Amino acid sequence: MERQQVDVDAWLAEQHDPTLTALDQILVEGLPGRSRALWTGTFWGGTEQAIVGYGDLVQPRPRGADVHWFAVGLARQSRHHSLYVNAVEDGRYLGPLYAPRLGRVKAGSASLAFGSVDDLDLAVLRELVGHVHRVVPPEG
Repeated sequence: MERQQVDVDAWLAEQHDPTLTALDQILVEGLPGRSRALWTGTFWGGTEQAIVGYGDLVQPRPRGADVHWFAVGLARQSRHHSLYVNAVEDGRYLGPLYAPRLGRVKAGSASLAFGSVDDLDLAVLRELVGHVHRVVPPEG
């Protein structure tokens, strides 16, 4: 995956996806002062992805170079949408901690899958995003 130098607002408008648009607004509001960029390329599992990433994050690896990534990512899949929550507190990814209260979601270790914005409790999503903002160090 590589960070692209494109206008994220224009890219979102081209998607004609109300879920992406609604969640983008919540993420931008909840992560003030954080970066927002489109990441594209081959993701884990070999799928081609386009992910809007919010906030810069450096993930240390036990072997090899650190990974420069996003704190939260938003993507549309063929049959659902995904939020990738890479923020960690006390060694635990935040997404699964909020999943039981978020609505109709399927949680992985750093991902949340759902059909549309209507499947989510947006107040809980805002709480999760605020938690990410608190635990991920500011950029710069």
